[in-house]
Amino acid sequence: MHASYRECLAPSVLSNSGKALNVMARELFGQDGTAAPATADERFDFDITYASQGLEAIEQVSRAGEDRFAVAFIDVRMPPGIDGRETARQIRALDPEINIVIVTGFSDFSPLEIARVAGPPDKIFYIAKPFEVEEIVQTATALCHRWQADRALAATRAALAAKIEELEEQKLELAMNESKAVHIANHDLLTDAPNRLAFLRSLAGLVRGERGFATALIDLDRFKLVNDTFGHVAGDQLIRMMCALIQQHGPDNALVARLGGDEFGVLFAAPSEDAALMACERLVQACSTNFRLFGHSVQSSASIGLVVVEGGVRIDPIDVMRRADLALNEAKRRGRGIVRLFDESMDESIRFRRRIEGGLANAIANDELRLVYQPIVEHGDLSVVAFEALLRWHSPEYGMISPDIFIPIAEESNQIHDLGDWVLDTALATLRRWPEQYVSVNFSPRQFRRQNFVAHVVERVQRAGVSPTRLQIEITETAIFDDAERAAETLYRLRQMGFRIALDDFGTGYSSLYNIRKFALDCLKIDKSFIDGMGRERESAAIVQSIIHLGRALGLEVVAEGVETPAQVQALRIAGCSHLQGYHLSRPVDADESVEIARQRHVVAKPVSMPMQIEVATGTFA
Repeated sequence: MHASYRECLAPSVLSNSGKALNVMARELFGQDGTAAPATADERFDFDITYASQGLEAIEQVSRAGEDRFAVAFIDVRMPPGIDGRETARQIRALDPEINIVIVTGFSDFSPLEIARVAGPPDKIFYIAKPFEVEEIVQTATALCHRWQADRALAATRAALAAKIEELEEQKLELAMNESKAVHIANHDLLTDAPNRLAFLRSLAGLVRGERGFATALIDLDRFKLVNDTFGHVAGDQLIRMMCALIQQHGPDNALVARLGGDEFGVLFAAPSEDAALMACERLVQACSTNFRLFGHSVQSSASIGLVVVEGGVRIDPIDVMRRADLALNEAKRRGRGIVRLFDESMDESIRFRRRIEGGLANAIANDELRLVYQPIVEHGDLSVVAFEALLRWHSPEYGMISPDIFIPIAEESNQIHDLGDWVLDTALATLRRWPEQYVSVNFSPRQFRRQNFVAHVVERVQRAGVSPTRLQIEITETAIFDDAERAAETLYRLRQMGFRIALDDFGTGYSSLYNIRKFALDCLKIDKSFIDGMGRERESAAIVQSIIHLGRALGLEVVAEGVETPAQVQALRIAGCSHLQGYHLSRPVDADESVEIARQRHVVAKPVSMPMQIEVATGTFA
């Protein structure tokens, strides 16, 4: 048998079999014959290994390694040892890609039995004995071509599978990146809380629903002071800590978002306005706490504007935000650290404020502003030593508007600087007509915090040709205690140049004896509310007396504002108040009348005679 195979597969035989091989290849691989040699020259030089029995053949296959066999011609009967069926089974187990040709004249097994253990069927073939030379040559050549094609196809499939796996990995990576991008687009980078975009999307969903809900806008109080004092790193840390606090103490299932800066938004289910208010009151209470920032203790608080939308009510989400913002502004205007529920009056109020803001922009050009001057007198002979300049605005649309209304609006809209410059220039022009009195001009906190405040005031005074000693700068406690160190330096520079400094509305803020001592002050002005309550409230009388004693101890003048009765004049003079100001002494007068009063050095009111005996045992002024 081995000699027959050698004769069949000799090179000379192969050379004469080219055309026949092409025919057989086309039958095996299709009409185009792409897997078969195109010419007789495209043929194999076979490397043949012979084995006398099955176990030897199996050993040859197992040792083949990378140099694997393409075709195995196997007789069914091969004594001694295992038969052809078992040989084919074990060879197939070692090499799934090998083509097996069963060569037999008489078989103990049917082709189906052999295929069952040595299949698959498309890799097992049969040649009957006796065989022709061409039959062996054609089968060997065709199956070698097929074996090569199968290996190339397997390699291509493996490469394709690897590419698919790579594409799947890229798909997963893209999905992860997309998920990350979506998260970034909808979350705040500092706190990882939902951002304004996510908040508005959730709000739009709630508006379309049928359940009632609440929208709360939360703004941290005096956050700028933390940034300015401890730096933006500390400010960022405070934002993160406050966000965690709001998330912890917010209503169940609430959406807490950072809308930007130090503002947060909260969306939550609200069966009623009372329930929503209680939830927000708890948040305000939770936010009013002390934080440790880089070794410093910082007192925090927050203001909340609240809007409650009933179930089934259709409203624009932007309008919900606008209303919540109006309520938040009202909360901050009312003193901060509180909750304000939106009502329709706020909407009308904001429209009014906008009209006032627009009117202020043209008030100076249209000559709608004027200054009046209220005398400040000494307590002894009630001689006039100074005037406080007070701003009045007569609007063509609303008539006379109180400074309590338009000054805060000017402060918020940044028109306060132009307004303040006009007041200062006008007051200094009137001052030049007085013989010796000084003028006291109020400066708002925003004016005082101006970067070039000192230089700005000096330049105006020099332009007017007035001595700095004749200008008293009135500021409130809020203006100086928001940034005590900077305020102390500013006041010191002003005092060095000769300006007088008065602390207005003393006793209504949060001053301390330590701060009062370190500031360069000339005068304390007692707020009108304490003067009003002197005859009725024991506490007000005690506060007034304490302020007067404090001022005298520090070598400061003390001016009592809002003096409206003879009894108040008597009580204040007995207590030692150095200066008085109020309607009982003189109403505010225009510039010309102020000149006349300044020249006469006395107001129209007559000096009040001193009583012979005053009883103060009860702690109130007689």
